[in-house]
Amino acid sequence: MKKILEVTDLCKTYIINKRQNNVLRNVSFSINKGEMVAVMGPSGSGKSTLLYTVSGMDSMTAGQSVFDGKDISKLSPNALAQLRLDEMGFIFQQMYMLKNLSVLDNILLPARQSKANTLSAKEKFEYGKKLMHKLGIIEIADNDINEVSGGQLQRACICRSMINKPKMIFADEPTGALNRSSSDEVMDELCKINSEGTTIMLVTHDAKVSARCGRVLYIVDGNIKGEYNTIESDARKRERALNNWLLEMGW
Repeated sequence: MKKILEVTDLCKTYIINKRQNNVLRNVSFSINKGEMVAVMGPSGSGKSTLLYTVSGMDSMTAGQSVFDGKDISKLSPNALAQLRLDEMGFIFQQMYMLKNLSVLDNILLPARQSKANTLSAKEKFEYGKKLMHKLGIIEIADNDINEVSGGQLQRACICRSMINKPKMIFADEPTGALNRSSSDEVMDELCKINSEGTTIMLVTHDAKVSARCGRVLYIVDGNIKGEYNTIESDARKRERALNNWLLEMGW
């Protein structure tokens, strides 16, 4: 199976008060096209930093992150920004959207900014509505972002992440600010998107969320200490088996 992301000896160091803080230490892993991979670990273990660094949202101190054959450490800032806009999608725990735009206009914004998206303005508009319909939120298209629920807004963020038909979605605690019902709904949508071929890497502290993924990477103190493949078909058995493995890892 072809790799879409290959990370080798990745290091990230911050200098705080003239002291080095090695957040990531020689991290290596790969993700195949079509996979859905979760990253778990204790608070402060480097989960979010890993996601931001491998996707080019943050710079790396050393090592290599190759996305679909492109070494992101060698790209210029403009080329990297264009790559993220055209070929990657992002979902965050905090649902950042512009307050002066409707929900649909927020979803369409990346498509309007992308030079690689060759659809006409009308086609982009129709595709945005199609995504909203697919995720069950078409009725809020013209709403302001403060007029919708957290679950609806996060599904709108998923639509926005999909608007340029990305090769891979990076999600940082996409269900962290949601209640269990909304969390399940958002994960249903992410699993559906993944089943249709989009690769997903997500950071989470929720074992129930990770159990929906095909593979789990466990990170401690900036190092990947273990990897778990979810093989049980039954959801409860899969979650129980993952929890047992997490306990073995020191969760």
